[in-house]
Amino acid sequence: MKNNAGDPIGQAILDYVATNKPDDIIVCSDICEDDIIPIEVLFRKPEEMPELELTALERASGKVLDVGAGAGVHALEMKRKGCDVLAIDISTGAIQHLKNEGLDAIQIDFFELKDQTFDTITMLMNGIGIAGSLSNLEKTLAHAKSLLASGGKILCDSCDIRYLYEDEDGALWVNLNTEYYGNFRFQMKYKKEIGPWFDWLYVDFDSLFTAAQNVGLKAKRIYEKDDNYLAELVIGD
Repeated sequence: MKNNAGDPIGQAILDYVATNKPDDIIVCSDICEDDIIPIEVLFRKPEEMPELELTALERASGKVLDVGAGAGVHALEMKRKGCDVLAIDISTGAIQHLKNEGLDAIQIDFFELKDQTFDTITMLMNGIGIAGSLSNLEKTLAHAKSLLASGGKILCDSCDIRYLYEDEDGALWVNLNTEYYGNFRFQMKYKKEIGPWFDWLYVDFDSLFTAAQNVGLKAKRIYEKDDNYLAELVIGD
């Protein structure tokens, strides 16, 4: 499914490649203040990546699906180490760039990808956030499971953002009308490009573990630092 709305991420990627001049992507939220994504972050080299990402890339093998590939920093590194990588994204500009980089890339919504199987599915930079909400996490994991080859694995990272709602005594303050404190809504802006509002999930590991278990996957936390973690999910026995 093509994204016919504005394409701030894609345009930022294409502009940076063409001019090498950095310009920030603005991230608007319905909960907290606006934030920025420095465009250079999307083009970082392996030596600039955090250990969490490097750990994931080391564990990727075989035929790989890179979900939400962006500018392709992970896909390119996995291809360099010998993996057969398919990169997907809904951004027109990102896909154009990925193809220019020599990657096998398709503009498609993850939930519409079918009839293929992969040894590794990577969903990095909180790629599991495409679930949108905790109530949709099981559906997301079940679809990922349907794309796994025998013995395959899903590598995803996220962040337990409960610290945003803790007071000085460690008590958790949340809106009781909210399903889960990790459910967010965001909008991306870049120059005159304005994307649609979208739902995005930050999920704590225990909730991920439970959702995975409910769809027949086993989740293991293989890296953790501060509130961030990397999980590896495999089909359960």
